[in-house]
Amino acid sequence: MITLLTDFGLADFFVGAMKGVILSIHREAVLVDLTHLIPPQDIWAAALTLAESSEAFPEGTIHVAVVDPGVGSERRAVLIESARAFFIGPDNGLFTLALEDDPPQRMIHITNEHFFRHPVSRTFHGRDVFAPVAAWLARGVPPSEFGPEIADLVHLPIPRVEQLSETHWRGQVIHVDRFGNLITNVTARAVPLEALRAGGRLLVNGHEVSALRTHYQEAAEGEVFALIGSTGRLEISIRQGSAAMALGVDRGATVEILLPRGGPTAPTRDR
Repeated sequence: MITLLTDFGLADFFVGAMKGVILSIHREAVLVDLTHLIPPQDIWAAALTLAESSEAFPEGTIHVAVVDPGVGSERRAVLIESARAFFIGPDNGLFTLALEDDPPQRMIHITNEHFFRHPVSRTFHGRDVFAPVAAWLARGVPPSEFGPEIADLVHLPIPRVEQLSETHWRGQVIHVDRFGNLITNVTARAVPLEALRAGGRLLVNGHEVSALRTHYQEAAEGEVFALIGSTGRLEISIRQGSAAMALGVDRGATVEILLPRGGPTAPTRDR
């Protein structure tokens, strides 16, 4: 199985060409589109999307991710093998989050042009490098055939939740989804979020947010509220509206959590 994640959109030939190359090499390949609507050149959005979706796939799945502002430059093309999956794409930090809980076991700098589509375009490595390498890998070519092993990868800086005191935490909005929900880096592993139901306060860029709800229908229409979303992260939402527009905030906005004194203390690490 091969998944595809890009910022190519759906109006042009790019995605279709990648699929054509893969199927020309491996006609039995099962292709799954994760999304092709990543905002253009938004590596962080791609990294988060890949991390949250790749873990749902069977072991051995090959994930091809192409959000590649540095295409044609000296940036490396890489093949990464983890315990659960393979990842193929540019070495620009795109795989940072996916590898946090599933660390790499082997990392390959893709250099063997025998497995490329020729001629290789300087602007479309998705078609000419990453797609054919994925197809040959799916056909059984060992990872070592694609190039030499490397010992490092480019990593994106991951924003972590800060505990400022026994009752005060600071996080941030790390993603805004298409509904305008604000996805934060705060999880119950880092902050005892249930204490928000007992008098805690939640602020996003200084805006007060209602207490924690369990689902959207529990909130009043037009209410800005918090809930723990499907990824396990704290989200800020507004029923039948966009929290991002209502609060005028975007990715990077500060999230402050202030809990009552004497409440539960935080668990261990956050992702």
